[in-house]
Amino acid sequence: MKRSILSDIYEFVAQRPTEQGLYFCDAPHIVVVYDHTSMTLQKQIYRPIFCLVLQGKKEVALGERRVAMRTGDALIVSHDLPVTTQILEASQEKPYIAIVIELDMTLVRSLYDEVSEAMPEKSPANSVAVGRADDELIDAMHRLLALHTDPLQAKVLEPLIRREIHFRLLMADNGGMLRELLRIDSHAGRIARAIRRIQDDFREPLTIPDLANLSAMSVSTFHEHFKAVTGNSPLQYQKAIRLIEARRLLGETDRSVSSVAFDVGYESPTQFSREYARKFGVSPREERKHAFAV
Repeated sequence: MKRSILSDIYEFVAQRPTEQGLYFCDAPHIVVVYDHTSMTLQKQIYRPIFCLVLQGKKEVALGERRVAMRTGDALIVSHDLPVTTQILEASQEKPYIAIVIELDMTLVRSLYDEVSEAMPEKSPANSVAVGRADDELIDAMHRLLALHTDPLQAKVLEPLIRREIHFRLLMADNGGMLRELLRIDSHAGRIARAIRRIQDDFREPLTIPDLANLSAMSVSTFHEHFKAVTGNSPLQYQKAIRLIEARRLLGETDRSVSSVAFDVGYESPTQFSREYARKFGVSPREERKHAFAV
């Protein structure tokens, strides 16, 4: 099974013009990650996703927690999270390869009536969770990937296969946080509301009491549960969102460093440059020179 899907991936990538990177399938919300470099740290925001590792090894750091995923592992990310990632095993001969799909939380919630009585009462719940993928999940991912060759099949079957995949993730050993999101008024669901508010208003000053009130928690309880889910304090989370967006702007536009700093919510370009260098290891100006180097 795994060998068959890996062969299909190689064939799929061979049809693309670049050597490595992200390959977008015709079937919606499916990405193939193909990378033969290793040890480079990446700071990024993970959206709710499922990732099936077909070859190689990668580490994901969320706050002080580190999670390694290897060939045959399934990664579930349940919330929007600032993470640091690093490919640990990859080469020209054996690149790191993974299939990633964006999770549809509306689809997850639509399964509640069918699965609520079968869900374990208590299970480990981490917002970044790794477990071994079973044959049924691998087979479903294989069928989903294969749809990119036939638009008609994709139109008819893609919604059914995606629903199957979401069901299998929801019931998986590492699907505890997804199950928590289904529970009425769970802490995971309340923190998700606060995360959405920070993302929507990341340029604005952070008001912790308002976020705690939105989450129906005291300030101290809100801090505790927010860090448990995201690995960061609310202020650290907002800062990560701002700096990652700033890096995108520096790489994709010719706007000045000061303009970018103000655009992402900083009042002081000096503070912005200091915090940027602390997070990424280079100053914003060095980042800009590297991005536009010929």
